[in-house]
Amino acid sequence: MNAAVTGLSALPSTAQPFASVLAMSRFLNNEDTTLPALIEPAQDTTRQALAASTASVALLVHDWCMFCFHTHTGKLDRYQRSHGTDLGYELGTALVVDADTGRPLGPMEFRLRTANGILSTRPDGAACPPGHVDELLDTMRDSRRWNLDRPLVHIIDREADSVGHYRAWQMAGHKFVVRANATRWVRWGEKAVKLSEIAAALRLQFRDALDESGHPLVVETQSGVGRVQVVETAVVLDRPATTLINQKQVRVPGPPLPLRLVLTRVVDELGVVRAEWLLLTNVDAQFQAETVGQWYYFRWQIESYHKLLKSAGMNAEQWEQESGEAFAKRLVVASMACLTVWRLRQDDTEDAKRLKAVLVRLSGRQMKWGVADTAPALLAGLEKLLAVADLLVSNDLTNIITLARRVLPTLFPSG
Repeated sequence: MNAAVTGLSALPSTAQPFASVLAMSRFLNNEDTTLPALIEPAQDTTRQALAASTASVALLVHDWCMFCFHTHTGKLDRYQRSHGTDLGYELGTALVVDADTGRPLGPMEFRLRTANGILSTRPDGAACPPGHVDELLDTMRDSRRWNLDRPLVHIIDREADSVGHYRAWQMAGHKFVVRANATRWVRWGEKAVKLSEIAAALRLQFRDALDESGHPLVVETQSGVGRVQVVETAVVLDRPATTLINQKQVRVPGPPLPLRLVLTRVVDELGVVRAEWLLLTNVDAQFQAETVGQWYYFRWQIESYHKLLKSAGMNAEQWEQESGEAFAKRLVVASMACLTVWRLRQDDTEDAKRLKAVLVRLSGRQMKWGVADTAPALLAGLEKLLAVADLLVSNDLTNIITLARRVLPTLFPSG
């Protein structure tokens, strides 16, 4: 799949390409085709996968992804995020992840921010608060209606490091793990300190996190492979929250909020720190620090999911839909293909390994040394496999090869 291809192509047995485009346009712009209806298959699949999990909780990972369309002037409802050319649609995703294995189980909600408001897969729609982190409380509330069979822990990156949001989530009874900024002020014992100071004070107390077999837990980050080390302590958020009211920053006092600070780092074989996370959480002490650290590590799965939608597979920033609603509907449909590939990549059975090798070969892509497959390669190979399988329903492979040898003998030599 190349940059000019905007997602999976039409199968050989379907109508001509232009007719396929018209059919897709009618489907996406049909008022009876709603976002809540489109996401139901993904939600049902997620519930089934979660039912098979042995974890006592499920992780609900939240993240946002901006689809930039500053040159697509036909999209009249583009959202301007920061500056004049930062135009497009912002996707918010709530993805369920297995708390024991980190395996992505499926998306339960999408929200697309446009200039006209937020388009949501939620049946009753979604409000459009000023900032995207403000969207989360409603999503957390709605998650209780999803009929998932176990408690949820919400995993969010440091853009959600906000005293006011922590207090609101705690008051509503939601459990969370959030990556905090090192400059965050907290009360530690009797002192008011920054989290960076706590990290420095505890640097000699880190211990290796162990896996289920009692061996050091090893993970791969963008900076390299290393073993996970953790240390934790109790802190209290007691400072006023800051919020924007009538375009002015206002300080809002609130009750002290006791939290666990879980400091997590990934260290390579030479002792070099490859990654470090300062995590604030209100989950119960029954979940050890290493478990909390691993949960946050699983959060990176959602960025791979968005990347596959955006630039490394579906190339959604090249889509020509002229409204946020049509774009959102296509995203929901496309996300299922991405999820299928994502799950396949994490399947270690022998049959899955053989299929992945076939898909990589069909994709025509070269893998880095030591890398068996990538999600974009599997998606590209899956597109070709679907086309081949569809073609062979009504055509015999032997006849096709014979015909190719007669017409293109240099490319298909006999024997």
